[in-house]
Amino acid sequence: MRKKKHFVKQSVLLSICAASLALAAVCAGICAWLTGLLSSQKEAERWQGDGETGFSQVSCFLPVDAKITLNQIGSFRTAMMKKLQDASLDVRGEEQLMSDAWSTSAELKAVSDHGNGTAACIAVGGSFFDFHPLRLLSGDYIRQTDLMQDRVLLDENLAWLLFGGTELQGMSIKLNGVPFAVAGVVEREQDFASRKADETELRLFMRYDALLQIDDSAKIDCYECVVAEPVRGFAVNAVREKFPIGRGVILCNTTRYEYQKLMNLVRDFGTRSTQATGVAYPYWENAARIIEDWAGLCCVLGTALAGLAAATGLAVLIPILQKGRTRLEEDILPDAVERAEEAVRVRQRKRWERQHPDSREKPPSDNERKQT
Repeated sequence: MRKKKHFVKQSVLLSICAASLALAAVCAGICAWLTGLLSSQKEAERWQGDGETGFSQVSCFLPVDAKITLNQIGSFRTAMMKKLQDASLDVRGEEQLMSDAWSTSAELKAVSDHGNGTAACIAVGGSFFDFHPLRLLSGDYIRQTDLMQDRVLLDENLAWLLFGGTELQGMSIKLNGVPFAVAGVVEREQDFASRKADETELRLFMRYDALLQIDDSAKIDCYECVVAEPVRGFAVNAVREKFPIGRGVILCNTTRYEYQKLMNLVRDFGTRSTQATGVAYPYWENAARIIEDWAGLCCVLGTALAGLAAATGLAVLIPILQKGRTRLEEDILPDAVERAEEAVRVRQRKRWERQHPDSREKPPSDNERKQT
């Protein structure tokens, strides 16, 4: 009866161990899926491609009362090139060691011949659509290298409101009374985090210098860059040293979803959402923070389940090892010693018989040999 209870207990523990391991694997899979959702967090990976030089993506978010200008960005670029050169990287080589983008937000009245509405505008510069590769439904992106500044990119909601369709290249609209041409139409991000973070109904993208024609007080509040990483932490530390962030926030997108950083979210639980920096994060950063929360939860659950699996596994394994040790000490080792001693006696007897072939005496016993 006792053996049966012991067997049932071991079976239950093994079932708990297997179930915990399976659930921990599920948590790890969900975490990996979550951290791979947002293309806005992967520019360093895309920029590196098949090259040997590592890169890191860094984002800077400024307080609403401390925005920066293009001149400050130019000065920062120069300082970063000097840092890269000091790190023995070839800043004049064929490989581009730094890429960046900037943006700010505004609200504009959009009017066409078919409709009108108030749209959330993101004014961009640099390689913004490399960092945020929204899917084009028609047309093309707007770029810093475009000769014409009066081109805008509409999201699908605004395109349907203003024109009733998405094939709109070259169509004319007015933003706060200023005429612009439609460069293309983009699809909104479809992942759950971006949909939750972006609550605006209508959105458009335009160049930052074009927004200055409408509102000359507009200043940049988000700066993103990809920088070569000769050693771990070089990029984010260099940005923290050289970028005029003030009371803003600088973070490394490339490492934000690492296990240890996600686990640290537990330490900051209850205080993460309280901040006194005065930063208004853009929707893509809020989406990334939503992913952080869910991925951190998966890490905590997965770690706890893995610990439970280890504990139950040890609860089964330790009695087996103890039982094996007892059997080894009480049965196997004495029996092996006895067999070894008997083998020694047999060899000694045979050797004595070879040395005394004509003797009728019996070989000496073990005690006699010891006394001799």
